[in-house]
Amino acid sequence: MSCSTHSTAAYQSRWLLLALTTIWLATANAMTQVRIAELRQETVAMFYHGFDNYMRVAFPEDELRPVTCVPLTRDSRNPRNVELNDVLGNYSLTLIDSLSTLAILASAPLDTAATGAKALQDFQNGVASLVLQYGDGTSGPSGKGLRGRGFDVDSKVQVFETVIRGVGGLLSAHLFAAGELPITGYTPRRAKGATKHKLQKGEIPGIAWPNGFIYNGQLLRLALDLAQRLLPAFYTATGMPYPRVNLRHGIPFYQNSPLNKDPDSDENVQEGAPEITETCSAGAGSLVLEFTVLSRLTDDPRFEQLAKRAFWAVWNRRSSIGLIGAGVDAENGEWIGPYAGIGAGTDSFFEYALKTHILLSGHDQPNLTVPFKEPHQSWLDPNAIYTPLTEEQNSPEAFLAAWQQAHAAVKRHLYSGIHHPHYVNVHLATGSPQAYWIDSLGAYYPGLLTLAGEVEEAIETNLLYTALWTRYSALPERWSVRDGHVEGGLGWWPGRPEFIESNYHLYRATRDPWYLHVGEMVLEDIKRRCWTPCGWSGLQDVRTGEMSDRMESFFLGETAKYLYLLLDPDHPLNSLDAAYVFTTEGHPLIIPKEKTNLVIKRKRSASKELQPHTGEEPRDTCPVPPPPIPFTISATAARPDIFHAASLIGLHLIQNHHVIEAEPAKLTGRTANTKSQPDIVTNHTYYPWTLPQSLMPVNGTCARLPMKHTFSIEFPVSTPLQTPQGVQSNFIVFGPQGLVRLNEGILVKSLSGLKVGMVFESPSPFRTLDGPLMESWRVWNIANMALGRDEQIFIPRDVIGEMTDPSFTRVRDSVMFDIVLQLESPIGTNSSAPGSVEEFYDSSSDSKQDILEDSSTDLVFEEQISSAGLAAEYRTMLSSLLHHVTSALRDPAATLLPQQPETPQTYPFITLPAIASTGMGAAPIIDVPDAPDPSQPRSESLIWSNIYFAGDGCRTKLPDDAAKKHEIIVMRRGGCTFSEKLSNIPSFTPTTRSLKLVILISGVTDENDQWQEEGWPAGSGSSLFRPLLDKVQVTPSGLVRHHQICMVMVGGGDELEELFRKTRSIGLRRRYHIESQGLVVGNIIVV
Repeated sequence: MSCSTHSTAAYQSRWLLLALTTIWLATANAMTQVRIAELRQETVAMFYHGFDNYMRVAFPEDELRPVTCVPLTRDSRNPRNVELNDVLGNYSLTLIDSLSTLAILASAPLDTAATGAKALQDFQNGVASLVLQYGDGTSGPSGKGLRGRGFDVDSKVQVFETVIRGVGGLLSAHLFAAGELPITGYTPRRAKGATKHKLQKGEIPGIAWPNGFIYNGQLLRLALDLAQRLLPAFYTATGMPYPRVNLRHGIPFYQNSPLNKDPDSDENVQEGAPEITETCSAGAGSLVLEFTVLSRLTDDPRFEQLAKRAFWAVWNRRSSIGLIGAGVDAENGEWIGPYAGIGAGTDSFFEYALKTHILLSGHDQPNLTVPFKEPHQSWLDPNAIYTPLTEEQNSPEAFLAAWQQAHAAVKRHLYSGIHHPHYVNVHLATGSPQAYWIDSLGAYYPGLLTLAGEVEEAIETNLLYTALWTRYSALPERWSVRDGHVEGGLGWWPGRPEFIESNYHLYRATRDPWYLHVGEMVLEDIKRRCWTPCGWSGLQDVRTGEMSDRMESFFLGETAKYLYLLLDPDHPLNSLDAAYVFTTEGHPLIIPKEKTNLVIKRKRSASKELQPHTGEEPRDTCPVPPPPIPFTISATAARPDIFHAASLIGLHLIQNHHVIEAEPAKLTGRTANTKSQPDIVTNHTYYPWTLPQSLMPVNGTCARLPMKHTFSIEFPVSTPLQTPQGVQSNFIVFGPQGLVRLNEGILVKSLSGLKVGMVFESPSPFRTLDGPLMESWRVWNIANMALGRDEQIFIPRDVIGEMTDPSFTRVRDSVMFDIVLQLESPIGTNSSAPGSVEEFYDSSSDSKQDILEDSSTDLVFEEQISSAGLAAEYRTMLSSLLHHVTSALRDPAATLLPQQPETPQTYPFITLPAIASTGMGAAPIIDVPDAPDPSQPRSESLIWSNIYFAGDGCRTKLPDDAAKKHEIIVMRRGGCTFSEKLSNIPSFTPTTRSLKLVILISGVTDENDQWQEEGWPAGSGSSLFRPLLDKVQVTPSGLVRHHQICMVMVGGGDELEELFRKTRSIGLRRRYHIESQGLVVGNIIVV
């Protein structure tokens, strides 16, 4: 016992020593608190260098020109200079954008510069200065400032920019001033006599400040004033606001607005080119945070409802694969351009979907049943022209569901893991790649993923932006992933905050010192490249360092703010346990608890519109930080893919002029250099360039680059495809190969000269009857046209023929096939009827009763197929794809009605998916010629016309004639085993009229769950499984059957059996798939 105890104690001591050594290494090599404090003070100095110069040189104008040291104002000479005029509204924009940053700096730790006290004083003085210029937001004398009453200025501005910068900045500053958001050491002190009168709209009890100013909600009332001036823009037919509004005159330039009832009036005449009605998804859908907080603080529901309606108006226009476009017309709701991405045009829409859920969480919905009355005659409420939002559309759960589905669609269609994870721009409807560039605005997305709990995806995608910043010491507006350089000359960086914002959120989630060094790199590069005696400039070209003479308001309002919060881990906002969010302009917002009732928990929305995208499981909880790798300080620096992003950006080819801290000799065991010269790395072997070597693992390994194997097939050129003349088509035909764009994918009309690119997929995204494939090919490019991840290629079987090339082989499916039924209902033709057979065939009767009585073809294709319980994918193929394929392939002349007095009767077809049996008693599918194209009614019968209905086939032996004189026996599932059903069929001598096929009909609705519980393998349709014949086929007398019978199963129940009774003849149509080099090509469908 003593030896065992001694051994255990020694073992525990060694592990304790190892743990202490690991902690010591981490403490010794992570960024020290002293260094963090130094960087924090440098960030404060950076902010004040810009802010003080703005207040000295430019205030009360909007922005500062830091190079020429003059104010920057609207371009009055060129009203269409939207780059300036959309943002600059003549209301001291930079001060409004900077107030929340000052409030955050007011919680700075104690230091020799008294940063916190100074920032609080500057915040309060800034509020007083703003009120002096624009009044206090009331209707009395104090409501008029030096520059006007509120924001009554003749400025046409962009709605989106005005909301996120102006309204959001004022609301955030109000929440800090009122004590709703924390400032260390600031306790609002109620002024004497502040509650002697009834509080008006937007007023709070007065708070006395040391500068003599009494704050009673002036910023909130100014925010209300500004927001009310934006209301005319919401008078649209779509619910999405017009992109621009005049703060004084409204929207007289949008003549189609419901607000302008008399478009012929002189007041509504627009000179010059008509006003652009194009907005973007981000601009229309990213107003909910600011407007919701404004409504809750003022008890004015207009703004919250308008912003939510605009959000849903954008979301409800998403494509069938869940993507939203960048540009959209506010008047007609149509997408402008086919692009879908995560950056410019769409960025903050995704952001506000998730953050609206966070903001509303824990709060009850506003009471919308009590009408709100406003006494002013100037009252505008665009909500009056719309249907009220539903309870679901107002709920936080709906916004979370929208985010989860949006993220799933982005992950499926935009995410590329090749070389290193990044996001491409794809076609809105198909998901096919359209452009291979990333933009600096997209750098926000890793931060958003972090808030959503998708930390791993956030870390890996943020690495790419870190490598890109390391290369250029800034982020270019666009960078081509494919070409490896700045895209289209778009090389400017105006001081954008998105990259540092994501690093801030990632550091809060992981506490990895890597992100502190990224912040250090950003700060040092800004100081080195953007400093001017009068402020901070943007970069006109990140490659040359050319400055732009503009200090954007968001540089002080966001970039400096996020950088400071990254370097102040103990800031009260970083530990605030409340549902607060940063807006897309970096302004913290919260709904105060006293402004809402207690939380009412609701179930997750079950609406089909809000279900997550297929294949992606939504995350409901935030993951724990990634565990540190033993003997490492930074989990990010030790990642095996750390150099993948550097390779994609080309850092290993870029000369590194920076001096990197050498690894201490005491940690490596090497003899220290007496001269203590730092190591100079000649290229960016690691990044950011501020990262000390001691944070890199000594024996770290790098995973192989995730490159996918691809190859191309080019078919020989044969006779060119003849294009029919004089025919109007609903299909887009492109390329000499005659490719046709269908809703479901691409139809190949000829293989002549066609070039097809394939990519190896492992694990494969495709499935077979036996489950998911391990490996497969996928066509990613056809005729030099990229395809979306879910796009399919349809090739008619006649076009492929009996091709057996090793790289492209048609393989017949031995399990699944289609049963073709020719129904008795004839299609009557009329020689005098205009149009085509197809047009006449699709005409419908006046009522459902007429359809049933007349047994029309609409019954066949709509009622019978649906009621037969076919799988959804086959109903789609039957009702849509085959019609499309036939219409695109056939000679248009054949569709014209023959001009003859009499024509033969034609009979319609329907197609049923069927599955073959399995087991030792299973016979192969009978080999017969394929039935003709079922999308074209014919007068000729199919190969089999005699059907025997045997019930469940279990009770007794069937009559001899059942097998001798009927090609088909139809049985119902159940009553006995499948082998027993076959044993009740009498023996027979095979003839042309004898039995060829036994068809089992199974139900499709009530038994699905039971089948899954029984463990039957799933077929292509959810209701199909392979009948198990576990015994050798025998005759009723017990003898082994010499001529085995093929048994197959279809789904449909009673309705399908009734359909069989109306069948004139039956045929088979085999299914095929394409294989290349022994692997299935998953997205080629042989039709």
